[in-house]
Amino acid sequence: MRSLTYAGPRQLEWRDAPEPRLAGDGEAIVRHIAVATCDLDAMIVAGASPFPAPFALGHEGVAEVLDVGDGVKTVKPGDRVLVPFQISCGTCGACAMGRTGNCETVPLGQTYGFGFGEEQTRWGGFLSDAVNVPFADAMLVRLPDGLAPEVAASASDNITDAYRAVAPHLAVRPGAPVLVCGGGLSGSIGLYAVAEAVALGSEDVLYVDTDPGRRAIAEGYGARTLDHIPDRVDTRFPITIDANGTREGLALALGSLDRDGVCTSSAIYFDPTTIPPFPLLPMYVMGSTFITGRIHARRDAPAVLDLLADGTLDVAPVTTKVVAFDDAAEALTESYTKLVFTR
Repeated sequence: MRSLTYAGPRQLEWRDAPEPRLAGDGEAIVRHIAVATCDLDAMIVAGASPFPAPFALGHEGVAEVLDVGDGVKTVKPGDRVLVPFQISCGTCGACAMGRTGNCETVPLGQTYGFGFGEEQTRWGGFLSDAVNVPFADAMLVRLPDGLAPEVAASASDNITDAYRAVAPHLAVRPGAPVLVCGGGLSGSIGLYAVAEAVALGSEDVLYVDTDPGRRAIAEGYGARTLDHIPDRVDTRFPITIDANGTREGLALALGSLDRDGVCTSSAIYFDPTTIPPFPLLPMYVMGSTFITGRIHARRDAPAVLDLLADGTLDVAPVTTKVVAFDDAAEALTESYTKLVFTR
């Protein structure tokens, strides 16, 4: 079968790969019909990540189930399903507590589309003719009726990443103002955070980004915007999000926290020199909380799909364009905020 492979900075190749087979009663084989780019993909393609080539790309998407093992009960061939990007068994202690991003049944950090160590290439990528899902009942989420695959594709990761940064904290502090430091090479998570903050009732959303196109999208959602990252803003926010990935962006998100505020960073700091000194004394006095780390995608994705399905959340403005699956190699080397590949 074919698999789009990262071969080096800005070097993407369709390569032959072994066809996945059912190796257990609880497994499934799926074929992706809509695959979205993750913000991390732009860093990978640019050579700005530490993941060594070669490996298959793609870890956000909606798939059609092709085959299932005898023990699979929740899905059947022909079903359309969201595939969370992390491997999770659903039954270990971590999964039972909702910490599906840190499943104890597999080595740490097991994902589709990228990864660390000897297991990096085991699971393949969604930009392939098919992939194996080892824990089908635990991992696969049936797509709600009427929800278009290209709309739901990024719920595997980025839309859900933004959700965890916004939804739990607005539930505790309804209507609270939200500061989003957006940007980066692509920058979809910050915009998803804006969309979700507005949809979930924030009375004031401030979006900071130097990119005029992304600011226009945020303004379309109803956010105020700033075209530069200042040292500080005039007001403090109980909820801040660092989706920027620079010293300045993280410093602003941390320095803008109100009393008992929560800052969630979705950015990945591969280069430690880009991390600013943490204002630990002010954070201590204010009772601040800082959250970072990979999301628990399987836990939160169903709630995101419900918001998309009932029209509460509209993510279409974030998508730069929808591209044919076969054109993915060329499109991934271009500038974009969010691409969705369909077939």
